[in-house]
Amino acid sequence: MIRFFDIALSVFALILLLPLLLPIILILKFSGEGEVFFLQERVGINKKMFKLIKFATMLKNSPNIGTGTVTTKNDPRILPAGYFLRKTKINELPQLLNILLGQMSIIGPRPQTPRCFDAFPKSLQDVIVSVKPGLSGIGSVIFRGEEDMLVGDNNNLNFYDNEIAPYKALLEAWYVDNRSLKINFLLIFCTVHVVCFSKSNIVWKIFKDLPEPPDNLWLLLSYKNLYSNKK
Repeated sequence: MIRFFDIALSVFALILLLPLLLPIILILKFSGEGEVFFLQERVGINKKMFKLIKFATMLKNSPNIGTGTVTTKNDPRILPAGYFLRKTKINELPQLLNILLGQMSIIGPRPQTPRCFDAFPKSLQDVIVSVKPGLSGIGSVIFRGEEDMLVGDNNNLNFYDNEIAPYKALLEAWYVDNRSLKINFLLIFCTVHVVCFSKSNIVWKIFKDLPEPPDNLWLLLSYKNLYSNKK
């Protein structure tokens, strides 16, 4: 059922979004480095590697520059058009093709680079890759402002590895344990909602049993006011 849902929604989205995607392809082709798509190795279901497709928003050699596959706030590797595409998440839309190829689902744990996947607790890694990765998911919604938490030095990379990654892994494991068509539809709604209203707390109101963030992380989340009231 979920596979049918993935195919139907992906085809519908590609047709609906075609008037948006074509101008973006032309803009990227004739600006920056002339690259339209960026393909990157990601960890898929059962740890099988696949090429994730995104619109090109960074320098071609960005994985070998600076903070590698971790993107930080005001990252100098981001191309001029890339800031808008990343902010609106439009850069993720080509992954609809990954979904049609059977490598991803609409909703699931976000596929990680090997470097970021290795930062997940070993005890949760097999759980997370027991299902297909998703275009969006609970980790994507909660950490929609992740880049703003990191400013690019080694201390912030340590913060990613020791604070963000472990909590993100808990969220992704929560999804695997609770996944259903209903949860998927709710997460699609949450994804659209937080793209339109980036400071929204709605995900916490809909999913009341999510793992709570650690004390040294919750203040950095964009919905910190919700947790300020809870503490």
